[in-house]
Amino acid sequence: MSDLPAIERIAAVSAVGITSLPPDHEKLYDKIRSSVHSFSTEVDVNGEEIYFFVLENTATGAIIGTSGIAASAGFHDRFYSYRNEIIVHASQELKVSNKIHALHLCHDLTGLSLLTSFYIDPAYAHSKWPQLLSRARLLFMAEFPQRFADKLAAENPGLCDENGNSPFWNAVGRRFFSMEYPQAEQLSGGRSKTFIAELMPQYPIYVPLLPADAQLAIGQLHPVADLPFSILLDEGFEADTYIDIFDGGPTVEARLQTLRTIQTNRRLCVKISKDDASNRTALDYLVASTSTDTFRATIAQAVIDGDALVMTPGAASVMQLTDGDSVRAAPLGTYTSLGATSNVSPSSGASSSANAGWNS
Repeated sequence: MSDLPAIERIAAVSAVGITSLPPDHEKLYDKIRSSVHSFSTEVDVNGEEIYFFVLENTATGAIIGTSGIAASAGFHDRFYSYRNEIIVHASQELKVSNKIHALHLCHDLTGLSLLTSFYIDPAYAHSKWPQLLSRARLLFMAEFPQRFADKLAAENPGLCDENGNSPFWNAVGRRFFSMEYPQAEQLSGGRSKTFIAELMPQYPIYVPLLPADAQLAIGQLHPVADLPFSILLDEGFEADTYIDIFDGGPTVEARLQTLRTIQTNRRLCVKISKDDASNRTALDYLVASTSTDTFRATIAQAVIDGDALVMTPGAASVMQLTDGDSVRAAPLGTYTSLGATSNVSPSSGASSSANAGWNS
């Protein structure tokens, strides 16, 4: 709960459309309280739990990022999206056949686990720390699969300007809600409000009938979403089927077991070594603890030796680990950032000091 002031500052500067980070003290307070409860509760099946993570510089205590998981999208109601469809109109007499792009209001994604609340300070966007912030969630899911669905989804903010004007919303939603896009986003919360079904059109929306700017906005990203979106695509998420019902941003989906971090992670035993971990055999790993209420994850240089993860004392200290503790580790490897593929070196990022100096 002591992170609340920092999270309020983050929410105040996050983009319009990230409804999981509302600039509202009471809602953020409830979000943290619910997360603390979820981490400390025994869970056998995914339900209404939410898990909220922060990215912290443990040297200074500064919070520079957030991410989260909703265990079950639309748990109390239905979770709405638009599904991309192709409708064929044909006439044998005229020998004409037309394929028309249409959007169909659906709740196909209800019950999937939802990745939410991603934000990182722009100063660190081109470092390796966004990888930790996004992928640490998947290591948590790998350790506690019973808490989540076997399929995941993640909404991504669509196009809108700094004043909250969204071309897609202006062409579609505004005609039925009679309110501005930011106001509708705040009211909708997690897209499970029944008023969405009551006010939005139940019949397919024919895309060619929309204004040109609204058509172009379908499936397009707000600039702040480029980085988290690219990380999700690298993981194996697909973005062709669903879009957000308000701003038209792409909603990605995937099966948990097909994701790169899930397939490449291993459960290992910690071995703390005083040897310099910067030798040639050491690599950067995403490392996560195997507890719930004290869950931590970081990027550390380490060596896998059989079933052991050999770590330096500094890395183990940040993780609050001792010899013999269990962890999950996945190679950091290569990643795509804003369309460019890079190999993350140990010295990349905001700080070239201890690799274990950042914690999610």
